[in-house]
Amino acid sequence: MPELDSPQRQTPDSLMLSGFWYRALASDQISRNRLKKAMLLEIPLVIGRDRQGRPFALRDACPHRGMPLSCGWFDGQQLECSYHGWKFDAHSGQCQLIPSLTADQTLKVDRIYAGSFACQEHDDFIWVFIPEPNPTGAGFARRDEPPVPVPRVTTFSDKYKLAYLSADLPCSVDHGIIGLMDPAHGPFVHQAWWWRSRHSIHEKQKNFEPIPNGFRMSAHTPSSNSAPYKLLRLYADAEAITTTIDFVLPNLRSEIIQAGKYWFASLTTVTPITRSHCRIDVVAAWNIFRWLPFGPELLKYVFAKFVEQDRQTMEKQSEGLKHNPHLMLIDDADRPAKWYFQLKSAYLEARRNGGDMRHPMPGPVTLKWRS
Repeated sequence: MPELDSPQRQTPDSLMLSGFWYRALASDQISRNRLKKAMLLEIPLVIGRDRQGRPFALRDACPHRGMPLSCGWFDGQQLECSYHGWKFDAHSGQCQLIPSLTADQTLKVDRIYAGSFACQEHDDFIWVFIPEPNPTGAGFARRDEPPVPVPRVTTFSDKYKLAYLSADLPCSVDHGIIGLMDPAHGPFVHQAWWWRSRHSIHEKQKNFEPIPNGFRMSAHTPSSNSAPYKLLRLYADAEAITTTIDFVLPNLRSEIIQAGKYWFASLTTVTPITRSHCRIDVVAAWNIFRWLPFGPELLKYVFAKFVEQDRQTMEKQSEGLKHNPHLMLIDDADRPAKWYFQLKSAYLEARRNGGDMRHPMPGPVTLKWRS
């Protein structure tokens, strides 16, 4: 009998993991000298660009009385709160001015900080690092720099095309992620004449291996029942096509397809906005068909088709999840979902105890399913 398990029992702690970089907004949503509101892990943010075009991210609350800083004014360097005119440096969050202070008052303004977050721009997205929360009552202070670099889409040449797609999902980040890595829903959710149908279901066998903070579907030959892979094999005239898929905490799924000198890579994230709302962002880079005039638009169409099918499925699923039904995970198709929950629990346990994270996978394993 297949092994059964329940997502409700997998990780009893928070749905959302801090201590990681998250995609906040697409680059084209942020213009210079303008402020944009965003939400990550239920933290309200105000995001903008300075006069040089560099992005910044602050907690969208003045440390004085909590007025959203996004309601204030920005001169390209400092944000001014609309309530009492306090001014803050856009990048550090350090207070620059409190207009109500008189000359004989000795409050050290430069010791006051609005909440500031490390912020970088890569691959058409603004990334924000969400640190571990400060102890209750600690207040705002100068931020520490992130211990890890921003995730990047893998590239294998200097010249390539880049495109992205985003969609909101009406579910928790956990359901968004296990839906993203689910290998068995494809023939039922993603049906198209140029992709596959449920009639093409057949048994598959893939090898997986542990990697730091995640797991890898080892390099393998792509599915033979998908038209795009057949076209790629014909175009590349390569002896072999290989696909490698990684998942790494907290929410990163990277896929690399290689055929001779040609390659396609994507980095997909499921970003927690609130406990019941997440967003999927797909950024793809490729050097195949670069001469095709509408290559990015065509790729966006394909991705949009898949993402919209997933979004509609999640929307329907959310209706059922409202009533807190009993859920189960089975082997082997749901084993990646189990690994995700186990990785998450191991990370939280290591954070609580201050020790090393214990990886749930003892070594390479082979899984089989039909799809």
